[in-house]
Amino acid sequence: MKLQQICSFLETIAPLSYQEDYDNSGLITGSPEMEITGALISLDCLEPVLDEAIRLGCNLVISHHPIVFKGLKKFNKRTYVERVVMKAIKHDIALYAIHTNFDNVLNGVNARICEKLGVKDFTILSPKGGLLKKLVTFCPSAHADIVRNALFEAGAGSIGNYSECSYNTEGFGTFKGTENTNPFVGEKGVQHREAEVRIETIYPAVIERQLIVALLQAHPYEEVAYDLYPLTNSFETGSGMVGNLSEEMDELSFLQLLKERLNAKVVRHTALRGKRVRRVAVCGGSGSFLLQRAIASGADVFVTADFKYHEFFDADGKIIISDVGHFESEQFTQELLFEIITKKFPNFALHLTSIHTNPINYLI
Repeated sequence: MKLQQICSFLETIAPLSYQEDYDNSGLITGSPEMEITGALISLDCLEPVLDEAIRLGCNLVISHHPIVFKGLKKFNKRTYVERVVMKAIKHDIALYAIHTNFDNVLNGVNARICEKLGVKDFTILSPKGGLLKKLVTFCPSAHADIVRNALFEAGAGSIGNYSECSYNTEGFGTFKGTENTNPFVGEKGVQHREAEVRIETIYPAVIERQLIVALLQAHPYEEVAYDLYPLTNSFETGSGMVGNLSEEMDELSFLQLLKERLNAKVVRHTALRGKRVRRVAVCGGSGSFLLQRAIASGADVFVTADFKYHEFFDADGKIIISDVGHFESEQFTQELLFEIITKKFPNFALHLTSIHTNPINYLI
């Protein structure tokens, strides 16, 4: 299988356009035309992980965290980042990262945390705007169904749990072709009036190219009129998740459940509030930027990592901050990727790393 096939699939479940500005998700080393013999999945891409890939005969490492976050000016093995990149290139190993774009999708990193904790009916905690667009086109009334269905099949028209959504207005269009035209209806050099339907539908901006291709293929006219509009509406992508436990529980019991389910050596938390826990917000990795969103959502507890000392004060008695550790909050990303890729490519040689990459140790 070519590397491009795997990259393209991963980018359908977590488009690169969904990553944060500071991130470096996507293909870091390797040619898209490489033949892939096997892939190793890891949370972090470190030298021991590359060594394991070499032993297993894998020439692709798929990690959650990118090994390269910013530009490298020198390659002399001074840092672990330089050593990893140099070794990957030397052994012709492709490196692919699926980081904040996988955090920000509905069925990604945070959804798996919710599942581990028994949080149900979860939704995006901080939805992103500006990722939706609207397409408006005009076609002969007799071809409206054909054009609409082509747009739906290309991925347009989804709103929440509804699909094939569009708004349609009947009217008429006028046009006059020159001698160089071959009009679908009407005659050259004569103004023609045609009964038409205006079709409006929304779509994720990331599919725009394939949507336009589908429109041009399905539309009967030589020159297809269409408009594209940016929208500020939020979309089913964004940071964090929030949902409810099946049954409420006392705070200490929830913290103990959290510690066990996430295999956390320690849970740093703010003062207990003496209230029952029902609503839970989560964010894999560094989630302090979402604290006010978690409070506004009505969550009783916010499960995340990397809170600084003074940031704990910001809970202000309104919520319990539960810091489980960065690795602990994201460790199940590996198994989620394994499940997703195996389902798509059941005969592909896929492995989960045996290397424990958490750089933090605990003295208990």
